[in-house]
Amino acid sequence: MAQPTICPKFEKSISLLSQKWVALVVYQLLLGTQRFGEIQSSIGISGKVLSERLKELEHLDIVKREIFPSTPVVIEYSLTEKGYSMEPILRTIENWSQVWIK
Repeated sequence: MAQPTICPKFEKSISLLSQKWVALVVYQLLLGTQRFGEIQSSIGISGKVLSERLKELEHLDIVKREIFPSTPVVIEYSLTEKGYSMEPILRTIENWSQVWIK
């Protein structure tokens, strides 16, 4: 009997969401636009890893990075439309965790 194949797009999206910190960064940004330090302190991630994740999410058009020329320079991160489209998925996981995770 042949094994059913997993859809490559599904596999790629699960791989993205299962990367350490990705879902938490997106979940945090569901609250709205935030600066690097706000994201870092709210989820307890190292600066190096957060920087890597934000760059990757920006490259995938999930996160938008906006630079405000001032002294010092202000950089804010927010979700794109693509990023906000992940909200139902994360809310479903949140609801499931409330029922099943002790």
